[in-house]
Amino acid sequence: MRQAQVWGGFLMAAGCVVVWAVGCAAAWAQEDGEDGGVKPELVKLAKIWDQGAHNAFTDLIRFQGKWFCTFREAEGHVKGDGRIRVLASDDGDAWASTAFLEADGIDLRDPKLSVTPDGRLMIVAGGSVYREGELVGRQPRVAFSEDGREWTPPQRVLEEGDWLWRVTWHEGCAYGVTYNIFADADAWALRLVKSADGVNYETVTVFAIPDRPNETTLRFLANGDMVALVRREAGTCHTWIGVSSAPYTDWTWHETQHRVGGPNFIVLPDGAMWAAGRSYPGGAKTVLARMGLDRYEPVLTLPSGGDCSYPGLVWHEGLLWMTYYSSHEDKTSIYLAKIRLEP
Repeated sequence: MRQAQVWGGFLMAAGCVVVWAVGCAAAWAQEDGEDGGVKPELVKLAKIWDQGAHNAFTDLIRFQGKWFCTFREAEGHVKGDGRIRVLASDDGDAWASTAFLEADGIDLRDPKLSVTPDGRLMIVAGGSVYREGELVGRQPRVAFSEDGREWTPPQRVLEEGDWLWRVTWHEGCAYGVTYNIFADADAWALRLVKSADGVNYETVTVFAIPDRPNETTLRFLANGDMVALVRREAGTCHTWIGVSSAPYTDWTWHETQHRVGGPNFIVLPDGAMWAAGRSYPGGAKTVLARMGLDRYEPVLTLPSGGDCSYPGLVWHEGLLWMTYYSSHEDKTSIYLAKIRLEP
């Protein structure tokens, strides 16, 4: 791996131009909330990858003391030859590609990272099949790595037509939500599933959410309750937030007042929840939002626009680290933001 060199405001790392824009980012970012709570401050922003034709759908994790970021590379947003890129960094500044996962004839999409109970890095991704530009099938894929460099071949999980969008591990089990548009195009029913090994899944319950629910992130509170943030594509399109205690079969739901694309959220050590995703009013942007069991309140707009969002979130050393993609600088590229959360 080449050593990074700083020159003229640009960071050159592994053949990728990284643009640090601290002052510019601060001017670009907008605080949209005005209550007396924590005010997020964008302290650093970097473009960490733009080498693919279309770079999108990110996730971020710390693993074995290093940073790992994953995303899809393809010719365009959909109907393509999607492959999964994995980047690694020791310090979050200089990034290098460590892996490139592909499956013949499969559009690998929306990779999400987690760490298994036995200490392996795991990717779960969508696997779509197109014929003459039309979606004709899909099935989730998973892959595993001991070091973030060498990966098992992507293998099928669940059933044809499913899309397992993310898994979150809790007490030895991976929990995730899958939806199948081929089973019932009107319902798009969501199934909460769990697995002891990340490969073999069983259904826990079916979510009674109307209006084409789909992309869902799950997290756990300190008391073991599960929280879900769910995207919807019909009706009001407003995102729903749900909460349930073990065994996670009885849910309480709240409809927010916001449409969110690529929803993700994180529970901080003090119990506070922060969410991020695509906001739609006035044109697509990537936003950070305060979140509760009955609220989603955008408070910071990141430098972004057009085809954008799908954030990864990690809390590290007093800062919220957030990856996302955006096309506001013409080409869809991968960005890393560092955000301070202070009263």
